[in-house]
Amino acid sequence: MGLEHKPNKLDDELCFAIYTAQKIYNKFYASALKDYKLTYPQYITLLTLWENNEPMMIKEIGAKLNLDNGTLTPLLKRMEKDGWIERKHSDEDGRRVYITLSKKGKNKKYEIKGKLTSCFANVDMTADEYQKDVSLIKSIGRRIDPEL
Repeated sequence: MGLEHKPNKLDDELCFAIYTAQKIYNKFYASALKDYKLTYPQYITLLTLWENNEPMMIKEIGAKLNLDNGTLTPLLKRMEKDGWIERKHSDEDGRRVYITLSKKGKNKKYEIKGKLTSCFANVDMTADEYQKDVSLIKSIGRRIDPEL
């Protein structure tokens, strides 16, 4: 049996709390990434490539980030234009496009991660609190969409 919830006051709504936190996080990341001229979606794309030992197919990146091709394709084109990634067509099947990190994308990894680490150092939160909050938010997402 699910929670009986009747929307009442805005400040009591989980959806509004998540929405507000997302806006605050977007502003935080925009500030942290401005020196690199990266958006948050571009940053998480780089994280995906750094973590998954690129090259990756576009559909793999989309699945990992939960982004459709209509959103991901222009994002990747901008990243390629800005020198973060390269597109490579498969030798076996020219329709398959693989995304790889450019030299810039590889070389800036630790600098960007260091910048975000130093920005988070100003947040009044322990590593344990951070991990618990990440787990809680993931749990909420899975309760709403069990396929996550």
